[in-house]
Amino acid sequence: MNVDANVSSRINLMRILLIAGIVFVHIPYDPPRSPYLGAYGVVDWIRVYLGDSLFRIGVPCLSAISGYLLFHRGLSGFDYPKVMRTKAKTVLLPFLLWNSTFLLAVLIAQKLDMGQGYLPDAAGATPRELVSHALALEAWPINLPLYFLRDLLLCLVLSPLIGHLVMRYPRATLLLFLAYAVLPVPNGIFLKKSILFGFSVGVYAALHQVDVKRLDAHARPVVLAVALVSLLLAAGLYATGPQYPQWMDVLRGIVAISGIFGAWALSSLLIRTRLGARLGAGSGLSFWIFCAHYPLLIVLWMAWNRAGAWHYPLFYFVAPVLTIAALVVSHGLMKLLAPGLLALLTGDRIGSARRRPLGTGAGTSPEFSSHKR
Repeated sequence: MNVDANVSSRINLMRILLIAGIVFVHIPYDPPRSPYLGAYGVVDWIRVYLGDSLFRIGVPCLSAISGYLLFHRGLSGFDYPKVMRTKAKTVLLPFLLWNSTFLLAVLIAQKLDMGQGYLPDAAGATPRELVSHALALEAWPINLPLYFLRDLLLCLVLSPLIGHLVMRYPRATLLLFLAYAVLPVPNGIFLKKSILFGFSVGVYAALHQVDVKRLDAHARPVVLAVALVSLLLAAGLYATGPQYPQWMDVLRGIVAISGIFGAWALSSLLIRTRLGARLGAGSGLSFWIFCAHYPLLIVLWMAWNRAGAWHYPLFYFVAPVLTIAALVVSHGLMKLLAPGLLALLTGDRIGSARRRPLGTGAGTSPEFSSHKR
């Protein structure tokens, strides 16, 4: 099954929009400025809606894209040794480079008595804790959003098993993984349980040759339904958080997973616009933003506090705009001045859509999963 031009462009469009949303999820704040205290009125509700409801769909959606692209040639075209060799370069290496570089920067800053309290205490960590910060073996990586790459690597390691289970026992496998994702059961080896389910949904769509454009005729009602559900979820979270009851946490997981269908339906509408078509061209920018946004947000948060901690809502709305703008500019500069280093940091996600023909696996310009990667 080849990935046609429309699907390829929509995948690229979804990535950039989802990752822009993920930036909002990671906007830092301290306990006195928790949105659940209601100190800033409607702004706090918006923070809960964007950060704890709407944009939580990003991780399951990106996982589904990864699973779909990995198996879009079917089981017969799946070369596990080759996949693992390429993923070592295009997923593992960027994870190690970004995370270890940020860990080193945090260590230096904390040794100089700078940045204490903003991040885990790396300067006073044991060797085991430092290894965990660097490799995310037992806890979250120091560059927090990179847990996605860490869990994606686990999915890739398990991909032959996942592929055969989804092919032979699709309903039972997806129901089991759904229960694991949303019910209060131990995480096991995963940091974010929804990644396994999202990945498996994408594998199912690829192996069972699901017509991924089937929802397009009903895109508007699907988008409206997911938007309404996320609004209701945000209202529930705001009323019960930050220590949600267990049923609310289960509902939150279900709504995040339903976002897979809402985001895909939305892509069918946006790709028809001029801006949507431009964003759907793909260039590796979304992966750059994904890996770099958290360190930049932390630096901005430190600078904002040092400057006098002005009205927090101003920081909340300005910081993500500054972060995305800075990363768009820096990506363009890196592409011009240091394309080799950019390729290393992004797993060779530079202009792949222009270098290879469509339908070969690389032509989709997949920034989180492909046979190129």
